[in-house]
Amino acid sequence: MKRKILFVINPISGGKTKYNFPEKIDKYLDKSKFDSECVFTEYHGHGSLLAAEALRNGVDILVAVGGDGTINEVASEVEGTNKLMGIIPFGSGNGLARSLGIPIGDVQAIKRINKLHISKIDSGTFNGRKFFNMAGIGFDAQISSRFAENVKRGLSSYVKIAFSEVSNYHSQHYSLTIDGKEYEHQAFMISIANSSQYGNNAHISPFASLNDGMLDICILKPFPLYIFPALVLRMFRKTTHKSNYLEIIQGRKIIITRESSAAVHLDGDPFNMGTILSIGVNPHSLNILN
Repeated sequence: MKRKILFVINPISGGKTKYNFPEKIDKYLDKSKFDSECVFTEYHGHGSLLAAEALRNGVDILVAVGGDGTINEVASEVEGTNKLMGIIPFGSGNGLARSLGIPIGDVQAIKRINKLHISKIDSGTFNGRKFFNMAGIGFDAQISSRFAENVKRGLSSYVKIAFSEVSNYHSQHYSLTIDGKEYEHQAFMISIANSSQYGNNAHISPFASLNDGMLDICILKPFPLYIFPALVLRMFRKTTHKSNYLEIIQGRKIIITRESSAAVHLDGDPFNMGTILSIGVNPHSLNILN
């Protein structure tokens, strides 16, 4: 019996056109295994609505065609069910796809789906919202907010915003409880890593695993501004764990209390949240094709 598969396509993610993508599905998807359909998202959050409707209609596999934000919208509906999730990476960073070894080229990624290789990965929760690759507070959440407002997408736009903001951003005080143990930190940012990287092979926690039932809490301490380029270079060399400015603590249940309400980011998309942040992990909760 053929499986029903729906491709949820974000037409603007990564600044790349995708209106010819259905033609590639018709050419490269194995028609002996799948009955396929493609839909395009029209606004932020639309992917979740399309995914929920598809699940109600008995679709077997939902494929997000876009970046980590699009993946989050679709996966938030698939997580915790027995349905399958696929990814065609078309974002600015493609952090989750890279961590899973999914090809960045769309044709190769479609052909990979034909193999129906299934893995189970963990997911995270952040004040009731789900994330699958990376969440964060502090500087990276600030950059995500600015990036979301920016018309231009892609890595170069993200880097420009980061370098323009770094000199004006100030560290904050955070109280953390990680699996019952308490910590106090002045931090530039705190990243909650399910995978090892933000995207574009920039690894904040080089040994983070998508299926170990743990989250990596990456606390970047205040640093001299001249160190910033070196910290960025460490991410691409997968040596952040050797920096004196970064502390990585693994945990399952995390409470973070901060000085004031501000943005957080979940898989790159910003959300405004309050001063108390409750974070957890759901082990092996998403069936994903890789």
